[in-house]
Amino acid sequence: MIQALIFDCDGTLADTMPAHYQAWLEVLRPYGIAFPEDRFYAMGGMPTDKIVIELCGEAGKCLDVNALVRDKAMAFERKIGEVRPIAKVVEVARSSRGRLPMAVASGGQRRMVEKTLSQIGVLDWFPVVVTAEDTRRHKPEPDVFLEAARRLGVEPAECTVYEDTDLGLEAARRAGMRSVDVRRM
Repeated sequence: MIQALIFDCDGTLADTMPAHYQAWLEVLRPYGIAFPEDRFYAMGGMPTDKIVIELCGEAGKCLDVNALVRDKAMAFERKIGEVRPIAKVVEVARSSRGRLPMAVASGGQRRMVEKTLSQIGVLDWFPVVVTAEDTRRHKPEPDVFLEAARRLGVEPAECTVYEDTDLGLEAARRAGMRSVDVRRM
């Protein structure tokens, strides 16, 4: 029996991925760090600092991780006006609002997740928002989803997760939760 819904944010509730990718390219270009689009999508759900560390390590660059994280957030923030809701997923949340407890669980930074949810007009729908700052381990580890279930007061097995990435779907599986791959909706 489904007792709660947990939604990822980027690429699930909000069509942010093109704006995020453009922000990444803008920030990485001055350092000559390549970030092919297929790689970007494969890393969906991974926190920004982890992506920076991985890409810099592969490129043999020793850069200020915190500065790059900040610069990438600022580049995305300049593009936030381009972000639109993903209608089919937002409709699921709209139809469940007030009937089931709902949370957002994202690998993004809280400030950007909340700005994104506000941009698409759904921030007040979710009393629980769990972000990268709230857990030590990140997708594909289950921590973000388990923390959302804990805050909702619902057992993990009673939750359904809506996700758009393989890492996120694996995290839901590891959490013992049902999942919906929104790419197939």
